[in-house]
Amino acid sequence: MTNNNRKNTGRTRKKPEEEQKAVSKSEVGNQKSKPKAERPKQAVAKTEEENTSAINTPHSEIKKLPTANPKLQTEPMEVHHHPEVEKKTFKEYLLEGLMIFIAVMMGFIAENIRENITNNEHARQLTSQLVQDLKSDTARLNHIFEAQTQILKANDSLFNLLQQPLATADLKKIQQLIISSHNLWTFHPSGGAIGAIKNEMHLKQFSESKIVNHIAAYETDIELTHTVQDIYLQYQRTMLDPFLRQHFSPGNLYAAFNKKPPVDAQMRNLSQGDLTQLAADMVLIRVVSDELVRDNRGLYQDGEKLLDYVKKEYDIE
Repeated sequence: MTNNNRKNTGRTRKKPEEEQKAVSKSEVGNQKSKPKAERPKQAVAKTEEENTSAINTPHSEIKKLPTANPKLQTEPMEVHHHPEVEKKTFKEYLLEGLMIFIAVMMGFIAENIRENITNNEHARQLTSQLVQDLKSDTARLNHIFEAQTQILKANDSLFNLLQQPLATADLKKIQQLIISSHNLWTFHPSGGAIGAIKNEMHLKQFSESKIVNHIAAYETDIELTHTVQDIYLQYQRTMLDPFLRQHFSPGNLYAAFNKKPPVDAQMRNLSQGDLTQLAADMVLIRVVSDELVRDNRGLYQDGEKLLDYVKKEYDIE
């Protein structure tokens, strides 16, 4: 073979890869030239499915479709190991339970101590106020006792003067004694602390003491004193006031209630029977007046007992 023939032969000879491509193109052409009836059913169905999916796929999604089979990417998996639970022994459980019990008990004890301190302080405040109230009450009772004793003496003196005949009776002195007998010194206790203590009787500081007994005795005497005071005021309105209106002159009556002596000894429409009736009334008035004096002393003594007990029991000066 000549050189020209070699050259021509080399130019016209195709490479194996190009030959494979030519063969595949010829096969495709042959398949296209075949009628549809001759194509395999599976190939036709696959081709229609690909065409349909291509038509229905949006343009934005077509760009995302892979052109080749991606390599499988494997990520390392994390392995979670469960911690091993350490089993506790019976002694450890017992120790934990004991510690919880001690903590609860300590909290309970601390709360009791705090509550006891608070109650002690509250009880001390109330008893301190009670001491001040009782000191004020006893001082007033002493003052009332002295004044009521003078009224009782005026009752006795008036009763004796009313026994004299009208002609010789000292009418000016009788008028002065009637005005003195018309007086009354009432007692009103300082009950603020007592009322507060009665509302706090649930406190151990009060419930476990005898303070309630002393308060009860003191309040009983106060109630009795108020009852006698009311009776004395009633006697004044029903016995003394009518005598004043009927027999005192306006000038003497005005002077009497302004703490001035009578202007003169003149009395209006006065008879021996009027003096006798007033003497009988003074007997009843004198009984009530004497009761007020005695009740005053009983109330004062119970107040002193309560005062001494509170000062000693709660260490208050």
